Amino acid sequence: MSGGRRTAGFLAVLLGGAGILHLARPETFDGIVPRALPGRARVYTYASGAAELGVAGLLAVPSIRRLGGIAAAALFVAVFPANLQMAYDWRGARPRKRAIALGRLPLQGVLIAQARHVVTAVDRG
Repeated sequence: MSGGRRTAGFLAVLLGGAGILHLARPETFDGIVPRALPGRARVYTYASGAAELGVAGLLAVPSIRRLGGIAAAALFVAVFPANLQMAYDWRGARPRKRAIALGRLPLQGVLIAQARHVVTAVDRG
C-alpha cells in the first residue's frame, strides 16, 4: 500500500470516527463552537459531523481521493477556530486539559499536511 493510500485511509478513519462522535454526542462539541458565529452551536456541530463523514467518504474512494484530500485540508482549516476556542476556554483548566487543548493547535497543521500529501500522492499516480 502506498504512503498516499495509507494516509488517506488514516484520515478517512479519523474523520469518520470524528463525524460519528459529532452526531452521536453533539453536546461534547457544542462548547467549542466559537461564540462569534451566528446561530446555535448545535447546527455547527451537526454540520461539521456531516462534513467529516462526507470527506471520509471522498478519501475512501480511489477515483475521488484527490478531491477528498483537498476537502480534508479545507475542513481542517475550517475547524481550526474551534480548536482556538477550546484553547482559550481551557486556559485555566487542569494541566491535562490545557495540554490537550494546546496540543490540538499544532496537530491541525500536521493534519493539513497529511491531507496535502494525499493530493500530491494522487497527482504523482
